[in-house]
Amino acid sequence: MSDPAYLAAKARKLDESDGLRAKRAEFVLDDDTVYLDGNSLGALPAAVPGRVADVVAREWGRLRIRSWTESGWWTAPERVGDRIAPLVGAAPGQVVAGDSTSVNVFKALVGAVRMAGAERDEIVVDATTFPTDGYIAESAARMTGRRLVAADPRDLPAALGPRTAAALVNHVDYRSGRLHDLPGVTAAAHAAGALVVWDLCHSAGALPVGLDEHGVDLAVGCTYKYLNGGPGSPAYLYVRRDLQPRFDSPLPGWNSHRDPFGMSPRYEAADGARRGRVGTPDILSMLALEAALEVWDGVSIEAVRDKSLALTDFFLECVAAYVPAGRVEPITPAAHAERGSQVALRCPGAGEVMVSLIARGVVGDFRHPDVLRFGFTPLYVSFADVHRAARVLAEVVSAP
Repeated sequence: MSDPAYLAAKARKLDESDGLRAKRAEFVLDDDTVYLDGNSLGALPAAVPGRVADVVAREWGRLRIRSWTESGWWTAPERVGDRIAPLVGAAPGQVVAGDSTSVNVFKALVGAVRMAGAERDEIVVDATTFPTDGYIAESAARMTGRRLVAADPRDLPAALGPRTAAALVNHVDYRSGRLHDLPGVTAAAHAAGALVVWDLCHSAGALPVGLDEHGVDLAVGCTYKYLNGGPGSPAYLYVRRDLQPRFDSPLPGWNSHRDPFGMSPRYEAADGARRGRVGTPDILSMLALEAALEVWDGVSIEAVRDKSLALTDFFLECVAAYVPAGRVEPITPAAHAERGSQVALRCPGAGEVMVSLIARGVVGDFRHPDVLRFGFTPLYVSFADVHRAARVLAEVVSAP
């Protein structure tokens, strides 16, 4: 076992040199808790409660219907989308916020299949995907008369061909934290004449995505993980600018109509990102998300990625030092190019272990059958947090 004093001193030194350390004060956190579940629900940004109180008391309570125009409610989905855009490497006008991730996956995938053409009769899906993405891909295949093909993300380029209409892929595997090759898979899809839809739920806000840089066609993601938007906060949809005129949403609601208040019986899609809207947006959660995104002011996503890798490296170092050999097995890749912002450990009795960790003030989560997941949100997780979490984990798994 490594000297605990050495690792504790290393944690202090890393915290002292952390360029993002001041951001921690912008979140509501407990001094006696290490919160490592930001890959499921991000911590509350301190500015949000006041903003929501104002929305409820003034904008809704006093202005009422006038707030759709006077408080900017109507344009919030595009405005919030443009706040998210730089965090995923997109220029303005290509991201719209609203609906759930699941609904946006459906819109994006069916829209991609429609753009691909009738002669392409296959949808390729990430075989390790989050279950909902798989359910929606299967439903989209039935609805559009396509055949569903499942492939491991690392084998996806070989699965793509002249029959592929679209591929649906997770950027980061939700179980293991494995980061998949977005540039390579996107290029392979385009070489095959197909489109690709990326699910960014476990990468947006934790690492550079580069949607525009890599020519991604469509992407979706949630905002309640590393973007800290709150439970059930609106998701978002990205449609590359040159594809927007061809994007034929399977959910053509009145909010995406060219003239929404004209109440025409005939649907005409709006231009730009607004084409991805459906119905009336959830204003309370939308504006809470907008306030939450203020913590990103002045933050470089590259700096976030650097700290994320440093945090996960240090956690793996501390686990190797403190946890007795054979008690846990890291399943998150060691290579930086293949790692998101979480560490997953295979552990016998993982469910009971996580219950004990939470009781001792270290909050992660558990995935069946035997995986402990720890998510590292660089804006508020410290290296001292990481050191403490590894020490407590060692105590729990060593207990008789």
